[in-house]
Amino acid sequence: MATSSERPNKNSFVGYFEWFVHSEVTGSILLLVCTVTALVWANSPWAGVYDDLLHTYIGVGWGDSVFKLSLHHWINDGLMVIFFFVVGLEVKRELVVGELSSFGKASLPVAAAFGGMVVPALFFFFFNQGGDAARGWGIPMATDIAFALGVLAIFGKRVPLGLKVFLTALAIADDLGAVAVIALYYTEKIDFGPLVVAAIFLGALVAANRFKIRRTGVLLALMVAVWLAVFASGVHATIAGILLAMVIPVRPEMDIKQFISNAEACLEKAKEKLESGSCIVTDSEQLNTVGVIHTRAGETLPTGLMLEHALHPVQVWVILPLFALANAGVPLGGDVLEVLASPLALGIIVGLVVGKPLGISLLSWLVVRVGKGALPAGVTWGQVVGAGCLAGIGFTMSLFVSDLAFNDPTLITAAKIGILAASLASGILGFLILSRALPKGE
Repeated sequence: MATSSERPNKNSFVGYFEWFVHSEVTGSILLLVCTVTALVWANSPWAGVYDDLLHTYIGVGWGDSVFKLSLHHWINDGLMVIFFFVVGLEVKRELVVGELSSFGKASLPVAAAFGGMVVPALFFFFFNQGGDAARGWGIPMATDIAFALGVLAIFGKRVPLGLKVFLTALAIADDLGAVAVIALYYTEKIDFGPLVVAAIFLGALVAANRFKIRRTGVLLALMVAVWLAVFASGVHATIAGILLAMVIPVRPEMDIKQFISNAEACLEKAKEKLESGSCIVTDSEQLNTVGVIHTRAGETLPTGLMLEHALHPVQVWVILPLFALANAGVPLGGDVLEVLASPLALGIIVGLVVGKPLGISLLSWLVVRVGKGALPAGVTWGQVVGAGCLAGIGFTMSLFVSDLAFNDPTLITAAKIGILAASLASGILGFLILSRALPKGE
């Protein structure tokens, strides 16, 4: 099994895709462990320690000014920016060269994602018309790709590659929709001054890429400046991650054929110097020749893909587990059944468990029925329904949206209990359906 520390096979999309899937699968195990740990900790005699730790303030000060956030906010508003940055890189890759790069490729997963967002939101509204809980309509719209692919991986080689690609493209399109909802609906007040500053720094980052400025300190300073400006504007800081990803190029600066031609010419020069007995330490021409090959190789590697590959393990094995530890610790108390029966929790549960597979399956069927798309090779409608159920595992993004939607701790607790229950039910239901829909193993 490939791991995130191994480079994917650049000779095939399948090699890269398999690396991506395996990294999500291994990360989902750690994510599950951290979720259980947070739940047990928040309902143990040491629950006070858990709460105090999350509300510990950390920051920096200069003169009379201090910038500080609680540990919980550093994770949700700081580390999650990196999560959204990687999500943005994945979205841009799919839009430019992947499964969302043309109408023919994108029609099915985009339609499925649209159905998987709208139908759950409608179910939620059915249970929560009016009142404070109505703000949570964005909660059941999300999909946790790590957990969804983790359950799918249980079936091993029984799963057609087309189903994995479909579920991944669907989840990425779903993420894009969730980001739009966060930016447009869950932003209460916008200060346009800092947004103008953010746009200026984004423009500087575009210029740095255009003029091939690769000094890490300069690029990192520009990125932090964008994050701070977006944070000050009132727009949720994680949107900065998406904005930054959109200005990162995903196509290489140099075509591979041109690189090979240039590299071959440089290698011929290096061979001549080698035969003359010169040493690279004392021969500046030989050193320059090797330096040119190194520079051209860097120009041939897509910046976005390399950043995604470098940051994906950080996202999967550090950021998301910490997010689970900080957000899944819900005090259950003795009235869990009463909470689950509340309109808020019911809206989330029905939205994710019923609305997700229904919306995904219905819109997928309509697209295929009107001839605007086709099921991937080897994929059946039963498998689409099963994948739709796995898409009902909302978890990460759903927990994130619940904190944005509500200020009342009672509503946040009810929402998170509903999310955990719905994600568990969706995973089990998806597993049962796929166990019958997938071809039997040998």
